Amino acid sequence: MSADQAYFQLADTARTGDGVVESFVATEHTASPWGAEMQHGGPVAGLLTRALEHHGARAHARLSRITIDLLGAVPLGTLRVRVAVLRPGRRIELLGAELEADVDGTWRPVARAQAWRLATQDTSGVVNDPFPHPVMPEHDVAGTDILPAAWQVAGFVPTLRWRAEEGLRANRGEPTTVWLHLTLPLVAGEPTSPLAAALTIADVANGVGARLDPSTHTFLNTEMTVHLYRPPSGEWFGLEAETAIGPDGVGLSQALMHDTLGPIGRISQSLLVEPRR
Repeated sequence: MSADQAYFQLADTARTGDGVVESFVATEHTASPWGAEMQHGGPVAGLLTRALEHHGARAHARLSRITIDLLGAVPLGTLRVRVAVLRPGRRIELLGAELEADVDGTWRPVARAQAWRLATQDTSGVVNDPFPHPVMPEHDVAGTDILPAAWQVAGFVPTLRWRAEEGLRANRGEPTTVWLHLTLPLVAGEPTSPLAAALTIADVANGVGARLDPSTHTFLNTEMTVHLYRPPSGEWFGLEAETAIGPDGVGLSQALMHDTLGPIGRISQSLLVEPRR
């Protein structure tokens, strides 16, 4: 697979007094359906999660909550990521990551992430799983068969492999369930971890649970928070997504996320809802 058959290419790794700074080039596969010159939030979330996951990784501890804040449109092109420990601790640790873009020769922040890393231990004897387990459809469904026409464009969304019993339109009050799989690596030349894959896919939730036609309205998410009570596994992830829309242009997307073993956590996204003009 060539380097451009990935969402990002690793361009450089440099050590500074604050730690490691990695530079990347975003490929065309990161593009958003809202605009060909801006990135979809999924690859951005995946890249920041990869950085957080790698930073100070150790046995018997894992990331449990990850929040991504999009500071504006993330352009295609050259990016760099830096990570810091914001609150050190043996049992509880808070990490922060910042994504910068090279805009006309000047680096500026375009996204930030924070994650809590918690110590792990054996609690298999007291597991409580109150959520239903949807069954993954056996058949494959091409994204263009179930996606609204406005999203059937080049970029990130068509790189996902989809499985669904129905299209994305669900009855009000009933979540839409879709299973998704990344067909490209997050970073060229390296395997994508289940955690990074899950966070890359998680940002699709507001589209999966959309209750507005993207040809008449936009519903951009400004942030995403993912709580994971079980570590993700495998390559397929299911989203049971629904969207609430308020009376003043603000919405909320929520989804229960699954891997093939069962539920793993919840996704929430704040939405800016606007009619197209």
